[in-house]
Amino acid sequence: MAKECRRPKALTDTPFHYCPGCTHGIVHRLVAEAIDHLGIREKTVGIAPVGCAVFAYNYFNTDMLEAAHGRAPAVATGMKRVRPDNIVFTYQGDGDLSSIGCAEITHAANRGENITVIFINNAVYGMTGGQMAPTTLLGQVTTTSPYGRDPKDSGYPLHMAELLATTRGAAYIERVSAHDVPHIRKAGQAIEKAFRYQMEGKGFSMIEVLSTCPTNWGMTPVQAMQWVKDEMVAQYPLGVYKDLGEKEA
Repeated sequence: MAKECRRPKALTDTPFHYCPGCTHGIVHRLVAEAIDHLGIREKTVGIAPVGCAVFAYNYFNTDMLEAAHGRAPAVATGMKRVRPDNIVFTYQGDGDLSSIGCAEITHAANRGENITVIFINNAVYGMTGGQMAPTTLLGQVTTTSPYGRDPKDSGYPLHMAELLATTRGAAYIERVSAHDVPHIRKAGQAIEKAFRYQMEGKGFSMIEVLSTCPTNWGMTPVQAMQWVKDEMVAQYPLGVYKDLGEKEA
């Protein structure tokens, strides 16, 4: 019997360490499928900083570099400028990108660095125990906001897609979700488009993916998927926030 579903060549034959119901594995596959489809595996370099995806170098069958917490855009900038023919992507969580790395990602976008950023937004610090992140929803209970996030004390959730879309150097910014099959397919299309824009030299691209964290949310995988649909999408509307298309970045 012929196999209809195969592991992408851009993924290694290594079991993921992620918690059951976590959508990191789904997004890893989408990134790998895009790399395979575009035929760029041999010249792709991934940058992974601290976070749940800190072991991404075990899973992507490409060259990988590890960056300090929040500094993946800086490392990616250096790699792309030294090796402009390489395809360079960062894979970052919300605690990494929107907190300690907020300045790094904003300036990389504003400079129009020709890199691709995959941004996983699960509204908490996943790796370190489920603390409140810059993306935590209003009223959301976390280990450091046991009564729910209160804007009087903690401010409002950062909307990174909207924020980076205001920078002149950004070429393509889209927010997608991984909570069901139709949205996963659309997420894959967006990720591939972001890589293609880099190949065409259009400039900075970021795909924000709304993702689950069942362990730290205290939910089953099914409940977590539903929570993304019911709560996260309402706070973080899906869609394209900037797309230069055929225009020069």
